[in-house]
Amino acid sequence: MGEHDQDQDLVAEPARPPLSAARAREVTAGLREAMDDVRRSVAVLAARVRDAHAARVWLPLGHSSWESYCDAEFGISRAQAYRLLDVARSLAAIHDAVTAGPGTSRTRDSDPGGAAALDYGLSQRALIDVSGRTSDVAELITRRLAALAHSGLQALDEPAVRAVVRQAVRDVRTAPPPPPVEPPADPTVAAARAIVDDLVAVNHEIGELMLEVAPAYLSDTDAADVLTLLCEQIGEPLDRGLAARRYAMSGDRRALHGTVL
Repeated sequence: MGEHDQDQDLVAEPARPPLSAARAREVTAGLREAMDDVRRSVAVLAARVRDAHAARVWLPLGHSSWESYCDAEFGISRAQAYRLLDVARSLAAIHDAVTAGPGTSRTRDSDPGGAAALDYGLSQRALIDVSGRTSDVAELITRRLAALAHSGLQALDEPAVRAVVRQAVRDVRTAPPPPPVEPPADPTVAAARAIVDDLVAVNHEIGELMLEVAPAYLSDTDAADVLTLLCEQIGEPLDRGLAARRYAMSGDRRALHGTVL
């Protein structure tokens, strides 16, 4: 046993009697509430950072820059100061995409531009991770909210919007940006690539059709139940229809591997 493990043993809490199921649920509910409070505080902080930076609040206080202002007023490093801006910009881009969507602006009219309008239950780490790809996140949110509104299967209420936003952020975080593509020198390779690109574009359109019938909040299993009849009607194998749906949701061509590509 290492020294670190021994230190842990020395500070370990004494054994406690096991909790009842009811008490364990209470503890879990309290933990969930605390996590929600942390996420809400991220939204509040982001909204205030955004407003302070837009107002160039450091100038009237005699600071030369945002980073020197954050250092003098809050004792945080340059990296932390700019991470705050990353969080604020990510949330602002997400909020703009949500409020521009069909039927969603009404859900947030009670607090236009305020902190509550930016609370989608996202962690600071998640927002920093997508800060360089906010256009990808916004595009996914816009497309999925439009598909959800068009389907008419679920109202665009707060829980539905939050679910779409969180899934879009998760998808962009897990899908690496595509590498830049150099045009091939070989005409045969260029022609083959063009065929693949056309095939991918067609499957994106099919995927959008699938999303109209089986919106993004449905799992693959639930979507399969809904899409079976549609795939039969259009002559598309169900596995390819599901793959096209996954591609339309993520924008990642790897979703088509093994079925279409």
